[in-house]
Amino acid sequence: MSQLFAPYRLGQLELANRLVVAPMCQYSADDGLANDWHVMHLGGLANSGAGLVIVEATAIEARGRITHGCVGLWSDAHEQALKRAVDACRRFGTAKMGIQIGHAGRKASSKRPWEGKTLHDPELDPTLAWPTVAPSAEPFGEGWHRPAALSEADIYDLIEKFVAAAKRADRIGFDVAELHGAHGYLLHQFLSPMSNKRNDQWGGSLENRMRFPLAAFEAVRRVWPANKPLGMRISAIDWIDGGWSIEDSITLSRRLKDLGGDFIDVSSGGIDPRIKVVVGPGYQVPFASAIKKAVGIPVMAVGMITEARQAESIIAEGQSDMVAIARAFLDDPHWGWHAAYALETEVALPPQYRRAGIKLWDPAKKRRG
Repeated sequence: MSQLFAPYRLGQLELANRLVVAPMCQYSADDGLANDWHVMHLGGLANSGAGLVIVEATAIEARGRITHGCVGLWSDAHEQALKRAVDACRRFGTAKMGIQIGHAGRKASSKRPWEGKTLHDPELDPTLAWPTVAPSAEPFGEGWHRPAALSEADIYDLIEKFVAAAKRADRIGFDVAELHGAHGYLLHQFLSPMSNKRNDQWGGSLENRMRFPLAAFEAVRRVWPANKPLGMRISAIDWIDGGWSIEDSITLSRRLKDLGGDFIDVSSGGIDPRIKVVVGPGYQVPFASAIKKAVGIPVMAVGMITEARQAESIIAEGQSDMVAIARAFLDDPHWGWHAAYALETEVALPPQYRRAGIKLWDPAKKRRG
């Protein structure tokens, strides 16, 4: 029997299987408001065969958006817009629904990828750009605007905004939440010595650099229901000398577990445009495996996992508890169905689609039907 498609209990939540649709920015919101695109996009993924779908990075405030097209969750209007999409998924889909809550920090005010992956400069393009904030007044890279360093009062205000967004996500009906602490965005910017140059209690030592991400997580955990899993996506390493390391990630993961964290979503990189990432199939899986072994917390592996048997082996070999897939689901929104067929196992799909003669494994007949 397939272990990838076996039921899995994450905290107190029962998932149909261990396959996850990773959060993928769509850059298609209207002033942070989810719209018909998100209903269509998420609705399809909710019927992809995955046990869990995580909605794209969702900003806790307007200046925390990566681009002007990114989804936000900072007002009643944003809550209602996203609820419309999630309600459709919950009504007609087979997957549980998760959300990734975050803040882009100094990587905010960027162009959408198809506009050229650079910044929108507030001085040159005031209609689509805004001033950014970060742990320190250090630009992301050459040619990028200089962010304002957050004051201590600003930091506490952002913690409250994480809490407010989490409360909205709970009201919307999300089953799972994760804080975005990866890919060079704000929480990662505090963690990494490459971007955090502060000399107060929020910077310097590893303990100080972890202070804000841990405080935000602890505050969210207090308001996020105990029966709903809460985790964090992290960049396991920075891929640059002197940057955040796997040993740091293990330390952070232990602290998150102690605070009631239910899982770690393990990615890597994003802190500096100069990094050289060694990319290959499943290239980040060893990081997830290292955290799982050292901390004893459920982990989610992600990154160039594209084949059914590849995903199956990651679970079967105990390297990860869940496998998150992103771009392969964009290429094939029914990737989960086809993977289940390849692995000779069952998967849920809506009856409306069975008329298409979709190839499914029939366990009663022990053949493909």
